[in-house]
Amino acid sequence: MDILPSEEEQMIKNVARELLEAEVTTAMVREMELDDLGYPPALWKQMADQGWLGMAIPEQYGGQGLPITYVGLILEEAGRVLAPVPLHSTMSAALTIVSEGTDQQKQDILPAVSDGGMVLTYAVHERDARLIPEAMQLQATKDGDGWVLNGTKMFVDNFIVSQLCLVVARTSQATDANEGVSLFLVDPNGTGVTQTTLTTLAKDKQSRADFKDHRIDGAALVGEVDQGWPIVKAMLDRATALLCCQMVGAARKDAEMAIEYAKNRVAFGRPIGSFQSVQHMLADMLLHVDGGQMLTFEALWKMDNDLPHSVEVSQAKAFCNEKCESVVRTSQVIHGGIGFMMEFDLHLWFRRVTSWTMRLGTTYEHRSRIAAALLDVPGRVRLGMPLPTAA
Repeated sequence: MDILPSEEEQMIKNVARELLEAEVTTAMVREMELDDLGYPPALWKQMADQGWLGMAIPEQYGGQGLPITYVGLILEEAGRVLAPVPLHSTMSAALTIVSEGTDQQKQDILPAVSDGGMVLTYAVHERDARLIPEAMQLQATKDGDGWVLNGTKMFVDNFIVSQLCLVVARTSQATDANEGVSLFLVDPNGTGVTQTTLTTLAKDKQSRADFKDHRIDGAALVGEVDQGWPIVKAMLDRATALLCCQMVGAARKDAEMAIEYAKNRVAFGRPIGSFQSVQHMLADMLLHVDGGQMLTFEALWKMDNDLPHSVEVSQAKAFCNEKCESVVRTSQVIHGGIGFMMEFDLHLWFRRVTSWTMRLGTTYEHRSRIAAALLDVPGRVRLGMPLPTAA
């Protein structure tokens, strides 16, 4: 496996960096934190015109049919500038439709995603925040040829601006044959659906979504009834790996800012970068970012090649959770007290990376999945599943 970008990948990465650094300023990021939409439609349209929204979508649906690693490259550059766009949630949901949607669902959704006309998201987390089937308690009750949804989802990205949301619901009790979980396409603006904006550390658009007797038709089902958990698990793996791309991009930019500051900040008559303790911190930051990037793109490469990848995804997320967080914290230390001021731009990267470490599985959940795989425990390689106790 060669995780270094090919010539084509590097070209796309360079174009993405050039465009995003030209268009996205910290002033825009701050403005979008207060904006009702949370993203500038003009920038979203530019990204669609570049073909970024359809990169991994098949050509027959207006995309380019490229590997998911290309999406990862774009998300890495988007994370670098903290681009306030619903790219992660849209791609995570769209790629699930690509792999599991019906022909009609693909025709209705994917071309609109590719041309920038549709924003998507997914809703998995509930009050029990673990990403396991047992935590899925939002009820979907059969009603004629459709379903009625009742329950609550927490921390749904970009729910307020999405045209469709992939909602994980319980359709029956778990059995030996299946987990009793199904996946549905839901209109966030439908009757009986309400959203409450949640204030997060990142100040991005997160919502609590409440469903009260919300009816959907049978065509909204993605996959088969009660057989949705493997689809959800694959979606979460993709979303987690792509989130790691954002984290790596943001952490690398943060490290670069710390390096530049260390070159120019003078203390005791010389740049602080000349002090060995600061040099060690800067070296560790670079090691952490490079390590996270390698683990992340290994996971994406395995996805593209239809190889088992769940452990690699958890390795990347567990590592990025700790090491990208370490990078932004160390950068704050190097900058001193100014780094903790809300008015100082460095604070934007700190807040975003720290928030992302808490999404799509904690370090301990992902370590648990890695440990379960190492111990070869059947059926236990999933987020949040406790390891068996010794006999």
